Amino acid sequence: MANDEIFDVIVVGGGPSGATAATDLATRGLKVALLDRAGRIKPCGGAIPPRLIRDFDIPAHLLKARVSLATMVSPKGVSVDMPIDGGFVGMVDREEFDEWLRDRAERSGAKRFTGRFETLSRGADGLPVVHFAAKDAAGAAGTLKGRIVIGADGANSAVARDEVRNSKRGKFVFAYHEIVEAPVDAATGAPDNRCEIYYRGTLSPDFYAWIFPHGSTMSVGSGTAHKGFSLKGSVQALRAETGLDALRTIRSEGAPIPLKPLPRWDNGRDVVLAGDAAGVVAPASGEGIYYAMLGGRLAAEAAEQAIATGDARALRLARKRFMKEHGRVFWILGLMQRFWYVNDKRRERFVSMCRDKDVQRLTWESYMNKKLVRRDPLAHVKVFFKDLAHLFRLVPP
Repeated sequence: MANDEIFDVIVVGGGPSGATAATDLATRGLKVALLDRAGRIKPCGGAIPPRLIRDFDIPAHLLKARVSLATMVSPKGVSVDMPIDGGFVGMVDREEFDEWLRDRAERSGAKRFTGRFETLSRGADGLPVVHFAAKDAAGAAGTLKGRIVIGADGANSAVARDEVRNSKRGKFVFAYHEIVEAPVDAATGAPDNRCEIYYRGTLSPDFYAWIFPHGSTMSVGSGTAHKGFSLKGSVQALRAETGLDALRTIRSEGAPIPLKPLPRWDNGRDVVLAGDAAGVVAPASGEGIYYAMLGGRLAAEAAEQAIATGDARALRLARKRFMKEHGRVFWILGLMQRFWYVNDKRRERFVSMCRDKDVQRLTWESYMNKKLVRRDPLAHVKVFFKDLAHLFRLVPP
């Protein structure tokens, strides 16, 4: 199936990043094609901060839960509650959330196509041509021609592999989770709304395991960069330990998650990357939905500017603007992961630090607003010295 239309932008990948880029561009009147494989769900706890809800107009009905307290569990089983004063973390189910975002892109004017990206060529006029294969025997293969291509096709991005130099240098965590039916409280009839994060080498040698609420369901998962580690075994152990092993498993997913932005996001000509394809998942926390959607928005802005000016150098702006706003946060989180996740002794101290009220307040304020808190320098100094005290074992865990 050869589509004769020439699109301003072809977006490859319909996750939060690609769907956001398609929505923004179509809303501004550009001719947009959105190519998605369909049926692909990323393993994800589904946490979204209030800033995402505000910036991207997310309706309340997509929030399966509003978490106001998270519990950190140390290697020795010590639990530390971290309440969120004056705010919350929203929890979404990616199956519903992603489809809603794709549907919004279509309602905004983007044309949806279903298929798997295969390769990118260029016609006699020099414009990029996206070749895609059918998802199954009932579908049809085809081509799409456009002026700019946004590669938002995930951590193993085929667009990045084909078009962007040094795209294989990314650092990955492999994540796996199971969506299970949430147990119901016999007294209240309400579903279990626990939000727990486990820092223990037997559950993850270098990252963490989790239980996140999704209303009537829960996400139970784990991640690691160690390829020989059994994530399925980790999740089974966590479910057994927490009394969730007898619950019905609705679905399971696994995938690599990048933890370092790529050194370049464009090919200098007609391709720019966004979301996981660009490597924008936060180290230490593994948070990716907000950064993916912001990356999609910035890629859309860069693509629009490149089309308007005819200058492909505008595509560089996507990475430049992202790193200016969030590069320092990624650097700090990367350091934190390397220091505190290295072994169980460090993890024990890390969880102990989470008792500190300054740590809790600065953590949640930064998370909810996606900015480093600068208005309270004394609190930062206090946290810095407490951090050193734990690092050098000057205080008990």
